Amino acid sequence: MSDDAPRERSRFIEQHAVAIYFAVTFLLSWGGIVIMLGPGGLPATNEQMEKTGALAYLAMLVGPSVAGVLLTGLVSGRAGLRDLLARSLRWRVGARWYAAALLLIPSLAAAVPLALSRFSADFLPVIVTTEDKGGILLSGTIAGLMVGIFEEVGWTGFVVPRLRRRYSILSTGLMLGLVWGAWHFLLFWEPGSFFEALAFAVLLGRLFSWLPAARLLLVWVYSRTESVLAAMLMHAGLVATGVFIFQARVTGAAVLTFTLVWAAVMWAVVAVVALAGGFRDPPPGTAQPASKLRPAA
Repeated sequence: MSDDAPRERSRFIEQHAVAIYFAVTFLLSWGGIVIMLGPGGLPATNEQMEKTGALAYLAMLVGPSVAGVLLTGLVSGRAGLRDLLARSLRWRVGARWYAAALLLIPSLAAAVPLALSRFSADFLPVIVTTEDKGGILLSGTIAGLMVGIFEEVGWTGFVVPRLRRRYSILSTGLMLGLVWGAWHFLLFWEPGSFFEALAFAVLLGRLFSWLPAARLLLVWVYSRTESVLAAMLMHAGLVATGVFIFQARVTGAAVLTFTLVWAAVMWAVVAVVALAGGFRDPPPGTAQPASKLRPAA
């Protein structure tokens, strides 16, 4: 009976690997933020985020990265970890996929605030208005790479191949995108989010308007390249340009306007990819290597 117990645990983890991953990721990420801000520090004020914001973001990154590596080892053993490393270093994917990963989202992130700035100077990108352009570019690049690497080890490296065993690119992207949006809740939750209509609309917009679209594009790039590295670079570009470099410094209704316009642009790109056949399943024989791994004995 004692010999059967480890096998039963292994089978249980394999059968519920994605759900367990989500639970561990939320526990580690949200638990880390609570530790950084204190149990009475939620929702965080602007002053708190200025003091501990960097630590809070680092705490969030612990979840998807640690959960991804841990669950990969538990489910697929050393072979799974080697495969995860190989996919994370896979760089021979073709120039067009590098262009999609590195240029698609940054070009859109630059175009949206520049277009909106024609109606109000409040929407001018930070990179245009700041005197410390080099500092903004450097901090945005570093932050983007950190977030892209640590998050995609788990979201793309572990979850996507397992969801793709049963679901299409479109379904995988939508399901994971909603979970990914919810995962950001503690970072976007502000005082008054549930008591003021505008603040609540901004919260929902930040969580669920454009994040699922971005995740769909990440799943699309990974499914066509089987490269976690490509997804890491695309995510890095999203963070660096969309948040640290090109994000306009606006408040109130202007934030909601920016969010909705950005979401509309992202979903328009998703629609173009879909019409071009980008979300069709890859041809037989090109399934992700991780989907072929067996549970660790």
